Amino acid sequence: MEKIASLIDDSGVLIELAEESNDEAAGREAGELLERALAAITAHNVQRMLGGEHDRLSAIVSIHPGAGGTEAQDWAEMLMRMYLRWAERHGYSVETADYQPGEEAGIKSVTFTVSGDFTYGYLKAEAGVHRLVRISPYDANKRRHTSFASVFVCPEVEDDIEVDINEADLRVDTFRASGAGGQHVNKTDSAIRITHMPTNIIVQCQNERSQHKNRAFAMKLLRSRLYDLKLKEQEEKMQEFHKEKRDIAWGSQIRSYVLQPYRLVKDHRTGIESGNVDAVLDGAIDQFIEGYLKARAAGQQKKP
Repeated sequence: MEKIASLIDDSGVLIELAEESNDEAAGREAGELLERALAAITAHNVQRMLGGEHDRLSAIVSIHPGAGGTEAQDWAEMLMRMYLRWAERHGYSVETADYQPGEEAGIKSVTFTVSGDFTYGYLKAEAGVHRLVRISPYDANKRRHTSFASVFVCPEVEDDIEVDINEADLRVDTFRASGAGGQHVNKTDSAIRITHMPTNIIVQCQNERSQHKNRAFAMKLLRSRLYDLKLKEQEEKMQEFHKEKRDIAWGSQIRSYVLQPYRLVKDHRTGIESGNVDAVLDGAIDQFIEGYLKARAAGQQKKP
């Protein structure tokens, strides 16, 4: 709050200077400081809504395309870029654990960690199915296509949080990491895939050359997924986790991105819209995140 007060005080001094000496540059600088103060106030108010026990933690994000082959895989990669740009805008760091490229374009799946204060609190708003409508660049007849991709977000659990994992419940597979080829391609079976058989949760990591490091990160991801599952069961928000993992298809989307016949991004949970589709796909998603958090906070206040 001291930073906000300082910005407001400085803008007041510049406004006085602009009025006394008719200094347009001082007036513009005062306006910029007020805009920064307003943005800081908004960010402060949003953080006040992030009161969940794990909202302050880093976020692990997984993206998977729905049915539709190359078109859906390309959409999944567009979403990945959107979140990477959002992270870059906010100064968060990103580490990729697993990246599975598509045969022609796009991605089959990706998992990455966004590290920074409250990244889970923010990005949990993005969990769900995202729908894209556009003229497909992969259709020679230039027809309009609808594509879906799912986004899964869980907190990166801290080392002091205990999650019981029975080694007998795990199936561990090794495979050769995929890559572009050449001298840097991994020629050993260092990639790790772990299946937790009781829940059928599957995690994998191929980012490191060391099988030991890949296994360690995959186990960390599994702990986060299992802990997130436990939280959702405790909150009774998702009523049986696997049933809530709806089909990546019609009727289940949380947000639509329409590029044709008109241009509009609409969040179906809050009704918030933006006509600047290019900016949204370039990471300008704060309005949707804030809208979701406000609606969620209002809903919690109404509960008896």
